[in-house]
Amino acid sequence: MHKPIEARSHMHRIASLLALILAALTLAPATAFADPGDIEASARGVVRVIIIGKDGEEIFAISHGTGFAVGGERIVTNAHVVREAVDDDRLSIGVVPAEGAEAVYARLVSVSPKNDLALLQLTEPLGLPPLTIAGNPPKSGPVTAVGYPMNVDRAQGLGQSDIFRAQPPVTATGFLSGRRPSKEFDTILHTAPIARGNSGGPLLDDCGRVIGVNSFGTESAGSDAEFFFAVSTRELLPFLRANDVQPRINALPCRSLADLEAEELARAEAQAEVAQARADREAEALAQQTAETRRTITYQVIEARSNGMALALVFFIIALAAGAAAVFGHLKGDMRLRAIAGVVALVALVGALVSWVSRPAFAEIDDMVEESLRAGAEADGPTGTVPMPGATTATQSGSYTCVLDTDRSRVVGDPADDMTIEWSDKGCINARTQYGLTGGRWTRVFVPANEAAVSVNRYDPAAGELVMERYLLDLETMREARTARGAYVAPECGADEEAARELGGNQAAIMSALPPRPNERLVYRCSEMVEMDGDTAGN
Repeated sequence: MHKPIEARSHMHRIASLLALILAALTLAPATAFADPGDIEASARGVVRVIIIGKDGEEIFAISHGTGFAVGGERIVTNAHVVREAVDDDRLSIGVVPAEGAEAVYARLVSVSPKNDLALLQLTEPLGLPPLTIAGNPPKSGPVTAVGYPMNVDRAQGLGQSDIFRAQPPVTATGFLSGRRPSKEFDTILHTAPIARGNSGGPLLDDCGRVIGVNSFGTESAGSDAEFFFAVSTRELLPFLRANDVQPRINALPCRSLADLEAEELARAEAQAEVAQARADREAEALAQQTAETRRTITYQVIEARSNGMALALVFFIIALAAGAAAVFGHLKGDMRLRAIAGVVALVALVGALVSWVSRPAFAEIDDMVEESLRAGAEADGPTGTVPMPGATTATQSGSYTCVLDTDRSRVVGDPADDMTIEWSDKGCINARTQYGLTGGRWTRVFVPANEAAVSVNRYDPAAGELVMERYLLDLETMREARTARGAYVAPECGADEEAARELGGNQAAIMSALPPRPNERLVYRCSEMVEMDGDTAGN
């Protein structure tokens, strides 16, 4: 049986550091270290597990390890961490959170020495955020071990009473060195330094997801490098399910928000180039059509002017001939001929004048071209327009199916792959959640009372896009967010635009307290549906 991890000598630490550097050069030369925000968020679900003895009314720590929340007030740790409490029913198990709350007792639910796992149930709720387990753990790259090493406690001068108070866990980075089954169970080999007290703590990937439960380390001598072992998820997941725990699992690739935003920028630039190319083609086609229309209308105007002049000339000749006839009738004393010829001459002169004046002018060509193009566009029907950024749409009410776009999302937890929403043009989702209007954008900020996370949902009805961003926060930031949320009352669904704008302004106070970037960003593409069923986006 392997020995639990223990503190090493100074020389051993130097050798371990050299091994870590070597692993960094050989295993993951181009990989960034974990996002601190994700690791900090996961660390808030890590606890110190203490084996407690009693001397009368006084309690004292016999030993301690680490554990982490998996949901339902249940904690995972190593079997060897709680072995003394299993063997001696006079001993108790205490759990101390990373921040805020007081320590509470826990009872054993299950102990599995064969794979060094144990499950605890808290006797009082602590509201710990459950850690997400990687459904497709990486085979190489950086990792982070989180826990409560005793050598750090000693170096900081912590006494017996100190370990019963909330303390943030210690994080240590290293690299995966491969998967190797021990004689008893499947393990992950890594170089993230851990010591006695880290046992039962999580080994995390760059997104703060659990890829193993730290268990033991190698015993090294001289300049031998140190390596450490974590119980793999191949052991952890069946153990949890056998004890009726449905863990949060995420099998999607771990992606940084910086990479995601760079891809979004590249995508936007590519779309802008496509739109510009389309606009250029449309402009060129319009220019060609305009030139052709102008050419045709110019010919028509020239022909109409020629016809008008010819007709005016004919009328003028007729007028001259009729005038001559009228003069001849007058000289001959034929009053009837004079009258008829005079009338004909007058009518011909009027016709000549009208024909001359009614000719289209060259100055009218531009107006005629514009009118012809407009009539052609109306005959072809609308070609569709792209809404301007920030524009609102009052004609997008209806029921929609929204599907998660994993290429554009950063997923830390285990969200729904699809959901259904019913949107009204007044900014209401599912007839119960009113969204605020700020800068032409519909937004709702959710601040739960029993979870250390703030969600910011944005819906763009014109683009058919629902974006959900989650910020996993510490207790102080959550207190600020809850205080800001308690300062206003959200309007009922179907509020008028003024109330929606007021809600948008009130929510700005919460958003100003949030970190620059969320831990999770989910992008859903929404399309119109006939029937609704499934999950919803309004909380």
